[in-house]
Amino acid sequence: MGAITTDLRTGLAFCTRLPVSVPEAANLARAAWTFPVVGAMVGALGALVYWLADSLGLPPFVSATLAVAATALITGCLHEDGLADTADGFGGGGTKARKLEIMRDSRSGAYGVVVLIVAVLLRVGAIAALAGPGPAAAALIAAHAGARGVLPLFMRAVPNAREDGLSAGVGTPTTGAATAATLLGLLALMVSLGIGTGLVAALVVVAGLIFLVRLSVKQIGGQTGDVLGAVEQMSEILILLTAAALW
Repeated sequence: MGAITTDLRTGLAFCTRLPVSVPEAANLARAAWTFPVVGAMVGALGALVYWLADSLGLPPFVSATLAVAATALITGCLHEDGLADTADGFGGGGTKARKLEIMRDSRSGAYGVVVLIVAVLLRVGAIAALAGPGPAAAALIAAHAGARGVLPLFMRAVPNAREDGLSAGVGTPTTGAATAATLLGLLALMVSLGIGTGLVAALVVVAGLIFLVRLSVKQIGGQTGDVLGAVEQMSEILILLTAAALW
């Protein structure tokens, strides 16, 4: 129980901006199995905000916007920042070195801004299309848990593009942690969306992962922390769109 508690605190400290102290025994590579658990918590917060907004009589689009804003706030826009940097680097750099240099730049370029706008609109639109707080809550929890559940698997499958940085500093998750995270993410999809929709969402996410694996290897020779942010955002969007389309 002590090791599980340490891993959960480590996952919360890494994936959110909650005031959680990092344990002395923190090992993020080992604690990677907690990513979908933390994701479910983030999704639940978004669901709560959606329910509160809906209870006040606000329209679905506004409720969905506030829900997405809440999830971005609690995570400190960690994954959104990675998505924007990845878009800028992949779109604006001519060589691997130049792409990695752009991705290190904290400023956002045209590619990053446009991709962020599209990503937010897709998430808000998909959530708003769902009929009420119940389906929206299920989709939010599934999306955030499922999207983070595939991150350890991606980290094991794709080598680091550079020797330093966030992803390299974390290290490679253990086989057990990656397997547990994947299974927990899949379980969240099945429980929240139902077996049929959950399976479709899982297959769509796998297709997206294959695309990003090939793209990141071609563009920069591997993955970075920014690429992991792009993976989470893409997976989250695909799950929400699947739920909106099939429900």
